[in-house]
Order: sequence, then C-alpha cells, then structure tokens
Amino acid sequence: MSAALVFAVFAVTLIAAAVFFLFYYRTWRRERELRGPFPKSWRRHMETQVPLYRILPKHLKQALEQRVQLFLAEKEFYGCDGFEVNERVKLTIAGHACMLILARPYSDFDDVRSILVYPDAYHVRGVHSDGMVVRESHEIRAGEASSRGQVVLAWKECEHAAGNLHSSHNVILHEFAHQLDYLDGTADGAPPLSGEQAEHWQHTMTKAYEDLRHSLSHHHKPWLDPYGATEPAEFFAVLTEAFFQQPGHLKDKQSEVYKALQGYYRLDPMNLSDESAKP
Repeated sequence: MSAALVFAVFAVTLIAAAVFFLFYYRTWRRERELRGPFPKSWRRHMETQVPLYRILPKHLKQALEQRVQLFLAEKEFYGCDGFEVNERVKLTIAGHACMLILARPYSDFDDVRSILVYPDAYHVRGVHSDGMVVRESHEIRAGEASSRGQVVLAWKECEHAAGNLHSSHNVILHEFAHQLDYLDGTADGAPPLSGEQAEHWQHTMTKAYEDLRHSLSHHHKPWLDPYGATEPAEFFAVLTEAFFQQPGHLKDKQSEVYKALQGYYRLDPMNLSDESAKP
C-alpha cells in the first residue's frame, strides 16, 4: 500500500471519527446509558424523596426515570463542608430537577456540569467596589445557580422540598429554573422562546411582575412569594416553584401566568395523566 493511500485512509478515518464525536457521540452514549435498567434502590429513593414522582402516571414515571438516569451519569456531585453526597442525595436532587424537563428535551440541562451540596445554608463573602470605596458583604444562601453550569444547594433545604409536596418553596426547582433561564446567555426571567409564545410571555410576565411589585409597595398581601419581586430572574424561579408545588393556587390567582408556564414546560401539573414526554 502506497504512502499516499495510507495517508488518505488515515485522513478519512480521522474525519469520520471527528464527525461521529461532534454530532453523534453524545446521542450514542445516552442511548447506551438508557439501555441499562433503572435500579430498584433508585426507584425507592424516588418514591420517598420526590413527592411528584409518586403521583405520575406510568409513562411519565418512566420519562422522569430516563432523565434522572442521564443526569446522574453526566453530572458531577461534590459535597462541601464535610457533607457526604450519597445515593439518596443524588436521587433527591436529580428527581426534582428533572421534573422541570419532564416534557422538555433533556438537552436543556446540557450546560449543567456540577452540583455542589452544603449540609445547610452557607456563607458567601463578596467584595463590591463603588468608585474609590470598596466594601465587603456577607450573605447566607440556601442555593445559587451560575451561567458556568454550576448549581449550589443546601441539603437541609432540599430535604424540606422532599417532604413537602405543596410547600411554597423548593430550592431545587428554584435553582434549576435559573439554569433554564441561562440557556439564552443571561438570567433575565425569560427562557428561550419564539414567535407568539415569546410575545405572550413578555406581555403576561411583565404585567404580573409589575403587579406584584405594586402590591408589595402598597403593603398588600402578595399572591406570590415576595422574593419574586426582587428581579425578573427571581420572578421566573419563584413562579416555577409555585407552578409545580401549588399549581391550583397559581392558576386561581394568575391564570395567564399559569398558561404561559404551561406552554413553556409543556405540561399541566393539575392534569398530568394526559401529558407525554420524550427523552
């Protein structure tokens, strides 16, 4: 075989391998992962730690399990301040997080790379500069999300979410909603949308956000967690919590907001039996 022919074969093989890796490897790897069974111990954790899982019809349980399977295969978990991340911790976080993409593409979480878990609320030190003045701040947080694909969670808050299906707060849903918001490059309260859906979202959410701020400024009892009035990004995250945790309340108070979220998440938490989902 001539040197030219050897080089040509090598070049073609290299190009084919590059094309496979760039366009098909991730799909192939995920299909291979899903061929494995969903462990019985995982299912037990899902039953006890993810309240919404218990009420899903069979086909949606399977869809959630598939997303959780991929999530655990692809995301790195790290314990902080001596916290030990075990199977129960991973299944709790993955189960709640993947509810957000139950009827959406799993690829919505492609940019999420790592989850850091603290045992409880943690301290964050910040340095702020205002011209010639530099000041230091200390905050206590229960969770945070990053455009760099990192999610930080306080396990005590996660456990609260695991035991309270109808609670107004779920830190896992909240922080992973931020990750969906980051999909278009910035957390601004509007995840990627197009056409009429985007127009409806902008009109509906802007009005609802201003109504909430107006209600708070006049010391009226708000229809939503006041933290949602902080900024549009927090408004979307808090709405997401309400949509999955208290759908009846949200629909009753803000039907158009509920409709916008239903269109984005592609499911109705008040009537899950009719929904379908694909990995």
